[in-house]
Amino acid sequence: MRNFASHQVDVRHRTSGVIKTICNQCLPTRHNKRDRSLRVNIDTGHCHCYHCGADFYVPDDNEEREKAERRAARQRRAAAVPQHFRRPVFDASKTTLSEATERWLVETRCIPQSVIAALRITEQEEFMPESAAKERCVCFNYFEGGQLVNTKFRSGKKHFKMVQGAELIPYNIDSVVGQTSCIIHEGELDAASSIAAGFESVISVPAGANSNLSWLDRFMETHFEDLKEIIIAVDTDSAGIRLRDELVNRMGAERCRIVTYGPGCKDANEHLVKYGIESLRIAIEQAAEVPLEGIFTAADLHGDLRALFDNGFGPGAETGWEEMDKICTYERRRVVIVTGIPGAGKSEWVDELVLRLCLRHQWKIGFFSPENVPIAYHLRKLIEKLTAHRFQNGCGMTESLLARSEEFLTENVSHISLKGDATPERVIAKAHELVVRRGCRIFVFDPFNRFDHDPKPGQSETQYLSNLLNKFTEFATQNNCLLIVVAHPRKMNRNPATGVTPRVEMYDINGSADFYNKADYGIVVERDKEIGITRVYVEKVKFKHLGTGGVAAFVYDPVSGRYLPCEESHDPAVPVDQRARNTVFDNSCWLPEKELFE
Repeated sequence: MRNFASHQVDVRHRTSGVIKTICNQCLPTRHNKRDRSLRVNIDTGHCHCYHCGADFYVPDDNEEREKAERRAARQRRAAAVPQHFRRPVFDASKTTLSEATERWLVETRCIPQSVIAALRITEQEEFMPESAAKERCVCFNYFEGGQLVNTKFRSGKKHFKMVQGAELIPYNIDSVVGQTSCIIHEGELDAASSIAAGFESVISVPAGANSNLSWLDRFMETHFEDLKEIIIAVDTDSAGIRLRDELVNRMGAERCRIVTYGPGCKDANEHLVKYGIESLRIAIEQAAEVPLEGIFTAADLHGDLRALFDNGFGPGAETGWEEMDKICTYERRRVVIVTGIPGAGKSEWVDELVLRLCLRHQWKIGFFSPENVPIAYHLRKLIEKLTAHRFQNGCGMTESLLARSEEFLTENVSHISLKGDATPERVIAKAHELVVRRGCRIFVFDPFNRFDHDPKPGQSETQYLSNLLNKFTEFATQNNCLLIVVAHPRKMNRNPATGVTPRVEMYDINGSADFYNKADYGIVVERDKEIGITRVYVEKVKFKHLGTGGVAAFVYDPVSGRYLPCEESHDPAVPVDQRARNTVFDNSCWLPEKELFE
């Protein structure tokens, strides 16, 4: 039997078959309170609402009982932590490092000498920028295919650096080749701890708790694509949680498990030192699956809740448009709806918005923009925004600038262009590939009406749009992305008395009020050709810590394609051509210098 009542589903005393009933999730917002939009398969437990898109599963009593038994068994195993353990014994005859360094690794960090030798850990004196002096360092050497690629230096003062200009690759990456699973740590000593506990396929990220995983791109297909299981064993502090979430996004939640280390331990090495090898092995073997969907308790979200308590909400991502940032900042896992009449500059403004977010926050961009074809034409516009020069010989666009621009766009921008029908489902699937393969974190779907829409038979336009917007939200949430959708409004008619066309609002978007209701951000772009000003109205910001909404004014620069912040005078005595004032001009090159790792 399935307890449908506990999920607020009324099956009307039926015990089998498929029925349609009222959806209590969207009932409060429904005009027709009697509409039975929830399809329930009583035999399988699957429930789906054709109005709000709610999709969930009601387990039977046996499943609930087995789940409870598994939870209790895990708790019993976790409680069976060894009280005592043997530390490795230092043998001076086996040392490959100085005796002091190797004693520290063996006796203090509990790394066996066999593991030290297998990982080819060395030591040397190295100049460390933090102290501006040479220090004795442990050298964690990064090999690929048996060849040394990079080295991380760690001094006794916990100063770190890597070889300047060397490639960032995962530590011990060769151990993944030919395996079906691997463990990912945040540090080299943690990786060594897992190897000491008997695990073979073990790596560490190269840059600590840095959620920018661009270094991972090259290895996704060759080393990680065929893995069946990936154990995320990073630190449990707030930075580690952000890294964990990013790794889960890239690797796919369905094959990831998360390690918890217990009280007083934030990483694998601390657990090894405190509880020993057997206990660490148990902690890794009991790594919990990542919940894909369902119901969560506060205990399930303890890490996220703790990070929120310790650090607060924090500001959203800023763009560098000062006045714009006062009224709206951005957060991933959100959907932005942008509208405006044709010719208002929606696409141009969105292009600059995402470039700014990419430059400031390293959020790679994916475009589905069928009207920006050929794609080379769109890249030309992006290059002009990046360089502030016309894309033309003799206009300041040098060969060097062109090469740097192409390099930046190659690394950070991808375009989706499909053969055949570009249905939302196909585009979303391709966008997911860009998340996994290239680490894209912003997607622009521009415009909405260029999708090849395929509503189900009997489905109204409102129902179709509602379900599709739910899919957009689900994609943004599950893939930790900011999704920007450009949607056209319905035709706006002039007031016959005044001859004035009313300003577009979010509820004017063609098709459904859900464009406003289901958006996390609602933005309207308006171009006043008479005054020469573009106004950007932020009509909705769902979460108050991200902004309060308002309006920002810009002057469009036709040379660079940039939107220059300005002030707008509303004094009717001021001539029309002088109402844009205090324009903030910017002719600088935005392209970043190539980053060097030290």
